[in-house]
Amino acid sequence: MRWATKPLAELADFRLGKMLDEKKNRGELLPYLANVNVRWGEFDLEGPREMRFEHDEMERYGLTYGDIVMCEGGEPGRCALWKEAVPGMMIQKALHRIRPHACLDNRFLYYSFLHLGRRGAFHSLLTGATIKHLPREKLAKVEIAFPPLEDQRRIATILSAYDDLIENNKRRMTLLEEAARQLYREWFVRLHFPGHEHTPITDGVPEGWRKVSLGAITTKIGSGFTPRGGESSYLAQGVPLIRSQNVYDDLFQENGLAFVSESHAADLAGVTVESKDILLNITGASVARCCMAPERYLPARVNQHVMIIRVDPEKADPFLVQKAITSDERKRQLLSYAQKGSTREALTKEMIANFEIALPAEALMWQFGEMASTSFRQREVLASQNQKLRAARDLLLPRLMNGEIAI
Repeated sequence: MRWATKPLAELADFRLGKMLDEKKNRGELLPYLANVNVRWGEFDLEGPREMRFEHDEMERYGLTYGDIVMCEGGEPGRCALWKEAVPGMMIQKALHRIRPHACLDNRFLYYSFLHLGRRGAFHSLLTGATIKHLPREKLAKVEIAFPPLEDQRRIATILSAYDDLIENNKRRMTLLEEAARQLYREWFVRLHFPGHEHTPITDGVPEGWRKVSLGAITTKIGSGFTPRGGESSYLAQGVPLIRSQNVYDDLFQENGLAFVSESHAADLAGVTVESKDILLNITGASVARCCMAPERYLPARVNQHVMIIRVDPEKADPFLVQKAITSDERKRQLLSYAQKGSTREALTKEMIANFEIALPAEALMWQFGEMASTSFRQREVLASQNQKLRAARDLLLPRLMNGEIAI
């Protein structure tokens, strides 16, 4: 059966979000999504921002289950399907909210956008010389090919089965990471570590613990730079280049991972990421976010916004050091350093080298490190499974969306 093709304007309702204006906005403080919160197929909901919305704006700018949220700028066309992860969520002006009519399955429309994005089909519609945009009037012209509704649902069900498995693995990864984070808090913040009942504590510090600077327990602290050619030199595959958007607290985000050629990687050989390296964001809004380097993408490189902290395994356990850096008190201190003497938040190599953490007695440190390492390896296995699931889905995507596979 032939598929129909129509412009999006005939198939869906869509609108931009609300302009952020602290002086003019009135009403109730509500969380909202900005461009940076939307990834392909998922949302970054860490620390959502808030702005004021009046009662009559709730429907105009609010999200409901099944809405497609698409970036108007940044990487125009990038989108994800909203599943009410946070109640009362609104959108800012840099985002389109798309609601398909009854003739389209919302999941099918999302996969149509994903397919179009992979093919570069949005490029001819973009405006702007340096910062690209996909304005509403251009989005309205996007051509959507679609079969009868039942076939749409069958296609969407096949593709979403892969994404459901990926999402389930992500939940398991989150639980593993949360368990490691809670163990650190219990042992090293609340001081309920094994044997704490018999360990003398003086001035809040257990016997055998000591404060050390990161410079004293590391073999490398350093950041990279943007390769020759800037973002125009990035490839679909090659040597991974880790940037600030990939580094979150206790989590490596592979969405947005860039790749460079072997020659560009050679220029960055001095910042080659190795196993058990700690990655730290050192500039901008994501400053002080920190995670372990992902084994599945090694060897990688970092740009100027990410610092490698390589712990000497003879002196400390890297998993404990990483957790110490991301603990609430230490993170607040890092943020206070970043805000001193600069119009833009930034951390320097000297700041990091002089930054102090508390190391517990050796036996306790290695015990925690072994448990955290096991959790990390389990998360890496799940992340590798997700890579394979995405690859399988992406092989099917164009064939299903072109009608090549009979449903």
